[in-house]
Amino acid sequence: MTVTPDRLTPMANAIRVLSMDAVQAANSGHPGMPMGMADVATVLYSQFLKFDPAAPKWPDRDRFVLSAGHGSMLIYALLHLTGYEAPTMDDIRNFRQLHSPCAGHPENTELPGVECTTGPLGQGLAMAVGMAMAERHLNAVHGDDLVNHRTWVIAGDGCLMEGVNHEAVGLAGTLKLGQLNVLWDDNAITIDGDTALSTCEDIPARYAASGWHVTRCDGHDFADIARALAEAAADPRPSLVACKTVIGQGAPNKAGSHSVHGSPLGADEVAAARAALGWTAAPFEVPADILADWRSLGAKGAAERAAWEARLAASPNRAAFEAGQQGLKGKAVPALKDYIDGLISSPQKVATRKASEMALGPLTEQLPALIGGSADLTGSNLTKTKATATFSADDYTGRHVHYGIREFGMAAAMNGMALHGGLVPYGGTFLVFADYCRNAIRMSAIQHAQVVYVLTHDSIGLGEDGPTHQPIEHVMSLRAIPNLLVFRPADVVETAECWALALEAEGTPSALALSRQNLPQLREQGGMLSAKGGYRLKAAEAARQVVLVATGSEVEIALASAKALEAEGIGADVVSMPCTELFDAQDAAYRADLLPAGVLKVSIEAGVTLGWQKYVGDGLTIGIDRFGSSAPADQLYDYFGLTADKIVPQIKARLGR
Repeated sequence: MTVTPDRLTPMANAIRVLSMDAVQAANSGHPGMPMGMADVATVLYSQFLKFDPAAPKWPDRDRFVLSAGHGSMLIYALLHLTGYEAPTMDDIRNFRQLHSPCAGHPENTELPGVECTTGPLGQGLAMAVGMAMAERHLNAVHGDDLVNHRTWVIAGDGCLMEGVNHEAVGLAGTLKLGQLNVLWDDNAITIDGDTALSTCEDIPARYAASGWHVTRCDGHDFADIARALAEAAADPRPSLVACKTVIGQGAPNKAGSHSVHGSPLGADEVAAARAALGWTAAPFEVPADILADWRSLGAKGAAERAAWEARLAASPNRAAFEAGQQGLKGKAVPALKDYIDGLISSPQKVATRKASEMALGPLTEQLPALIGGSADLTGSNLTKTKATATFSADDYTGRHVHYGIREFGMAAAMNGMALHGGLVPYGGTFLVFADYCRNAIRMSAIQHAQVVYVLTHDSIGLGEDGPTHQPIEHVMSLRAIPNLLVFRPADVVETAECWALALEAEGTPSALALSRQNLPQLREQGGMLSAKGGYRLKAAEAARQVVLVATGSEVEIALASAKALEAEGIGADVVSMPCTELFDAQDAAYRADLLPAGVLKVSIEAGVTLGWQKYVGDGLTIGIDRFGSSAPADQLYDYFGLTADKIVPQIKARLGR
């Protein structure tokens, strides 16, 4: 069934009415954007978007990203109207209520058809860049028959103002991501009022200067919208379509005003809008003929999916394609076995950032779904391997992305790649610059996106660059993010184990905090001991009086301290704890065995002491609760008291020795 042009107006009005009714019922939400963009969305879904509601995870579907996530009723209305299993009309009635999948902002874990969680403005568009990158890479590897789809974005003025937008736009333009199309809700309104209050930039000119194709349309003229979207789809560059709209279109007294941005219309205005639109159906009811028009779009998508499945069945690339779609669980440990065995027989003293590069060698050789990159610190983060050529507009088969100095944009793009499917991305920067991309790291965790953050130069051990570059609070602050595994390995063996664990953790992002300075190999056996998050590296020789708990470069210091204590008859365990989150997940008996009651427990980490009390109780927390300084690393460790000579007297004093 083909939807005729005269049917588009009632179809768009169904979006408007559902949106204003749901926001009114919740007495909370943003009706203006979905009402203003209803016409554009109707043209997109009826004429351009490739989707099948019966198969929301079909790999070759187009991706639709509602970057302006505050207008969430737009996507909820679209999903319901086009025939997705959810949300149901009852879900929409319960918009913004506890346990309704129709949350205040779209959440990818709640509804199939929501490609990514949006709400933090700008990040949806930046994730869409990552989705478009994933599509181009997988297309280059598997061909048009299996991978050939577009990424469509609806973004508002706020998305285009956010700093991450500049990073994402520059990256997309450089990479010539022609399958990416951004539909800008150009209504000149923000929460505070007219956009002239806060900006004077020429947004189309900025995009054009970044290598984008730019076009415009009347966002309430179906034919003009279709013309602009067709133009965007045909252009080999990423496209910005400036859709001139009226926020709250259809509300006769409030349309065009910032009052409809983030507040319900009110009962009187809802009634007036229904009259103006000629909508006579009761709240949360859609007339059967209008619903039938919307549902017919799904049938078209089913035919496209069936044709794709036939191509997949006949493709010589089928096995490789399906293997990539299955993820990396169960694959990383075998890929590293020979490498770890070699370390046990031939120990290596290297920085853990170098150990990371060494582990990535066999991983990237054997696991083609791994795609890496760095925010202009490739030679420092050591993220590029012999198996990973540069990903570029000239060669999309490459698996190492030069993100430029765009930490936030890199992190958001990696989220998009992970959510696209078929790839597991990793990207590097200095640990101190994790603050630049922190909200995207948080979004990785919220979305259960398997992204690996390679964060090098993890402490005062980086030396002379000084306090601006020396992380102090960063590791502990990352540990505060739920559903994020934070690894701080102590040597080359732990680093390999942490990489394997990160790649096993489907649905969980990971951060690897890695040293600049060389560290001795402390482990003399394999066995994936890091899998429990913490383990006894050294047992007390004399009667145990103290347990030293350390991470990363300070495990070496803990061992030296234990040796000095044993020389004085003080039995000391050393526990290496590369991942507190995995340790916390162990049973109570294991945790009590490692950190028993009745002995002094001491934490040693070159960062803030906040948080270690959870593990050592009223014991000693040795760390750095101030900013660092500029000097060689060994001088800094001595100055800040992170040496055995400085630590042992504190332990003896606490023991009364």
